[in-house]
Amino acid sequence: MARSFFNKLARGLSRTRESIAATLGGIGGSARIDPEDLEDLEAALLAADLGPELTAEVIESLREPRPEAGGAVEAVRATLRSSLDHDKRVERVTRPHVIFVVGVNGGGKTTTVGKLAALERAAGRRAMIVAADTFRAAAIEQLERWSERAGAEFVKQREGTDPAAVVFDALKAASGREVDTVLVDTAGRLHTKINLMAELEKLGRIAGREVEGAPHEVLLVVDATTGQNGLAQAQEFTRATELTGVVLTKLDGTAKGGVALVIQRKLGVPVCYVGVGEGLDDLLAFDPDAYVDSLLAV
Repeated sequence: MARSFFNKLARGLSRTRESIAATLGGIGGSARIDPEDLEDLEAALLAADLGPELTAEVIESLREPRPEAGGAVEAVRATLRSSLDHDKRVERVTRPHVIFVVGVNGGGKTTTVGKLAALERAAGRRAMIVAADTFRAAAIEQLERWSERAGAEFVKQREGTDPAAVVFDALKAASGREVDTVLVDTAGRLHTKINLMAELEKLGRIAGREVEGAPHEVLLVVDATTGQNGLAQAQEFTRATELTGVVLTKLDGTAKGGVALVIQRKLGVPVCYVGVGEGLDDLLAFDPDAYVDSLLAV
C-alpha cells in the first residue's frame, strides 16, 4: 500500500522532478560542486516554483564540500523537508465535523469535494455534500454526480438560493441523520471579490450557530499549475477566513509542483491533500517525506 502510494505520487510529480533530478543526478556524489552546476540547479528549482528564498537556502546548503556519497542529494532533501514541518491538522471532536472547501473557479474545487467524500467513505464515515454554490446550476449538477460516485448524501436547493440558507438546512439535517462529516462546496470566487469573501464569513457564522466550533476545517483548493499565483490566492483567502489546510490539485499536469513547499513555508498552513489525477481515488493525503522523496528521486 505504501509503495503504491509512493508510486502514484511520484508519477504525479514527474514533470516537476525532471529538471531537478537531471541536475542533482550529476552532482550527487561530488565532493565539490561546480558553480555551473549550482546555477543549473538554481534554475531548475526556480522553474519548479520553489521561490527565491527557499531556492537560495538549498543552494547555500551545497556550497560546503561534502565528501560522503550522495551528500548533495541529502542536503537538498533536508532543506526541503524542513519547510514542511508545520503540521496543524485538525482533530475531530464534534459530530458532524464540518469542512468548508473554498477556492477560485476552475481550480478543481468541486471535484475535490467529491474525492474528499470518497475518502470519508473509505474511512468508514458517513459523509454529506452540501451544494452552497447556488449561483451556477452546472456546478450543482456536477457536484451531484460526484456525490453519487462517492456514495455521499447530497443537499441542494434551487439555483439562486441564499447559500447561508442551504448550509443552515443541511446542518440541521446532518445532526438528525447521524452524519459524520459535512463537506460544504462554497461558490468559486475570485480572491479580489470582496462581497463574496463577506459571504464566506457569513457562512462561517451560520455554521457556528448550528454546530459548535464549525467550520472545523477550511480547506483552500489551489491549482498547482498556477504556481506562485496559488500562493497569492492563499494569502488573500487568509484575510477572509482562517484556513486550516490546502488541497493542491492538478499536480500531475504541472512542472511547478514545488509550490507546495512555498505555500506551507509562507503561510504556516499545511498542505493536507494533493490531487494527482481525475479518478475518484486520485486525491492523496499529503505525506511530507514521500513528497520530497518523489521530488528528488534520482
